[in-house]
Amino acid sequence: MRKRSLVIATLAASVALTLSACAPSAPPEASSSAAAAGNDTLTIATTTDVVNYNPLIGNSRSDYWITNLMYPHLMSIDDTGKKTPELATEWGYVDDTTGYYEIRDDMTWSDGEPVTAEDVAWTMNAVKKDAPSGTFYGQLANFDSATAVSDTRVEVKLTKPDSSIIEEIGFWGNVVPKHVFEKAASVADFPNDGSDGGWVGAGPFTLQKVQVGQSYELDRVEDYPLVDGGTPIPAKVVYRVFPDVNTEILALQSGEVDAIANALPPAQVDQLKNSPGITVEEVTGLGYAHMTYNMNNPDLAKLEVRQALAHAVDYDAIRKVVLQDQAVSTGSSPLMPVLSDYYDDSLTEYEFDTDKSRELMEKAGYTADANGNFPVSFRLIYSLQDSVTSQWAQLVKDSAAEAGITIELQGTERNTYLAQTNKGDFDIYAGNFAIMDDPVTNFTLAYLPEGAINYSYVDDPQLNDLIAQGAVTSDQDEKIDIMRQAAKIVHDNVYDNIMYTQNLFFAHSDKWDGFITQPSELLSIVNPESLASAHKVG
Repeated sequence: MRKRSLVIATLAASVALTLSACAPSAPPEASSSAAAAGNDTLTIATTTDVVNYNPLIGNSRSDYWITNLMYPHLMSIDDTGKKTPELATEWGYVDDTTGYYEIRDDMTWSDGEPVTAEDVAWTMNAVKKDAPSGTFYGQLANFDSATAVSDTRVEVKLTKPDSSIIEEIGFWGNVVPKHVFEKAASVADFPNDGSDGGWVGAGPFTLQKVQVGQSYELDRVEDYPLVDGGTPIPAKVVYRVFPDVNTEILALQSGEVDAIANALPPAQVDQLKNSPGITVEEVTGLGYAHMTYNMNNPDLAKLEVRQALAHAVDYDAIRKVVLQDQAVSTGSSPLMPVLSDYYDDSLTEYEFDTDKSRELMEKAGYTADANGNFPVSFRLIYSLQDSVTSQWAQLVKDSAAEAGITIELQGTERNTYLAQTNKGDFDIYAGNFAIMDDPVTNFTLAYLPEGAINYSYVDDPQLNDLIAQGAVTSDQDEKIDIMRQAAKIVHDNVYDNIMYTQNLFFAHSDKWDGFITQPSELLSIVNPESLASAHKVG
């Protein structure tokens, strides 16, 4: 395994965005020791089917893993949350309401058409106009328009200053081929299912064959300049669908698959580290596990009820028993410790105290019955494919019962869970965010009234104002102070109950090497550069 680390310049803190730029080092020259492209097939296990082949819409992990191999991003990310070049070679701001990207001139779509700045600008404008669901559109609140001013330069007009948007669009947004997607009336409705002649991408692999419930087969492209040697090494990548992670592990141990895409359950990590023929890779985590309480529910709209629920969780037991001590507390803060400049260790984790929970429920106006139970019940949703959350959800239910609060667990298949989440069809949402890379953007998405992932439906004027200040502030120290204030409001009002953050572990056959780790479960060892670089050994 090797880790790529490209050093880039960040925004100048002393000047309000004017003429700030990213100037990364040049792409590495092809290594003379790189493995040669061969005829091998790399088979990867997943537990979910693809829902959307359109990368501008998709939310599920399998959607992302497949479409990410075909549709490039302008930037990637390193283990500290810093953005690194991908399609873009340079980025920054011309003035406080104009950003720019310079892009590579050596990439082509799989049908032979060049990838140009026009594709980049068109993609951004189409997402803004058609408003597809998902994180990409959620980044565009202050986006006005994008223009290709040359074949390799895009300039972005903003509706107001936003010191995060250029990097966040560049990281989260895939670029799609204008000449393919412009045929659709709306990119929000375009299925991109290959039915009109196949898929056209510009990644290391192109989807060729789909058997729903069974497999997704991708063939390599011959020219991919982002990998050593310029050609992906595996001839094919095949994602195979399995019913659960235990079946995936058995398939890896038997040699039926070469790698597992999703993170290993903590209880399996040590076992697989000691299993012959298997290599376990550790990947930096930039996200967290959390619960949000739907404040459209009148009971959960009461602060004391949310506080009671927060104090009815045994966080330490969850991290020790379920996570096998492979997770750490964030102090119940939405600012991750890995983002060391922003992290505020003065925020402390909600104390597990069921007596305190009972006092808070009584303060909220509830009276327990003869059995000590309060007259409320909350429905907690989670994905059955998420084995870790499935375990700790039961612990949450049990400890809440000690406080006299009834929680009804509703685990569903992942795509049903995502649909429920998007509709607000829950009282308590339990899940994970894979990458929380920029505090301002993450708070914008999670806590502003129109935020794409505002699952608590919070609308707090003071919090809204702080997030708005953070978005236009280029002075780094000032921005840190603002976002720490915002995090304290989230913490004190239990707008988000952050359970823990953890590094993740991924397993592959020791017959394969060359994987390049990137943070989070979304990228891990299945990012495009990694799969294009993976090769058989021996």
